[in-house]
Amino acid sequence: MAQPSRADIPPFEPHTPAPPKGPVLVDLSRPPQASRTRSRFALSFRLLSRALVPALLLGVWQAASHFGLVAPETLPAPTEIGAAFAELIRTGELQSAIPTSLARALVGLALGALTGLLLGLFAGLWRVGEELFDAPLQMLRTIPFIAMIPLFIIWFGIGEQAKIALIYGATIFPVYLNTYAGVRGVDQKLIEAAKVFGLSHRLIAVRVIIPTALPSILVGLRYAAGVSLLALVAAEQINARSGIGYILINANQNQRTDIIIAGIIVYALLGIVIDLIMRVVERLALPWRPSLVLA
Repeated sequence: MAQPSRADIPPFEPHTPAPPKGPVLVDLSRPPQASRTRSRFALSFRLLSRALVPALLLGVWQAASHFGLVAPETLPAPTEIGAAFAELIRTGELQSAIPTSLARALVGLALGALTGLLLGLFAGLWRVGEELFDAPLQMLRTIPFIAMIPLFIIWFGIGEQAKIALIYGATIFPVYLNTYAGVRGVDQKLIEAAKVFGLSHRLIAVRVIIPTALPSILVGLRYAAGVSLLALVAAEQINARSGIGYILINANQNQRTDIIIAGIIVYALLGIVIDLIMRVVERLALPWRPSLVLA
């Protein structure tokens, strides 16, 4: 049998698969290392940009004090305020005052937020609740809580009850207003769809209305947390025997402007910490909500 010649053998051509039909998925994700590096750079840039303006203000403040543009009795230099912080820490006054003030603020906030939440849900879900509570609360919220201090002293005395009652009264309204607005702002189509699926009124409230209104409720709680510190400053002027307000009263009597400013800074730092905690709570409770920024 004759062997086929080389010219008769067809050339070898590798098999190429047919192109897939339909859309092709392309992996556009960044490499993990590059993504981590870019995230760290972005985080560092944001931290530096946030610290830039406070650092400039501190520099101008220190320079004005150094050259005598501001009297030390009016506004001490940042270095003197730092020394006042060190004095408060060394004597142990600051370590004992912060837990006391925080306890007052958190107890009043917890009671006020719970009351505002229940009233907001009641007024938002039921018409009778709106008719009973909305008008009185709308009138009461226009009264500055500082104006209620003399009444709280008459009603509760000058002890801890008056301080907590003042914080309680100040924190009800932010939670109530945002809860009421969040419940009433739920899309009616969602409620109609839930009725089509046969959900009862209780299940509609629990599974549709409250989860949809949760972002607004958390905004009210975050705002109430800041208001609790504002009310704390006023509450601790009522015959305070402990807490940051007690430090400020003693510093005022002794004309220690540096300690007064140090106490004010402590209030501000507590506000920042509470706000950061509330942001974490929002992210944990609302993981599905996107974070949108224009640039």
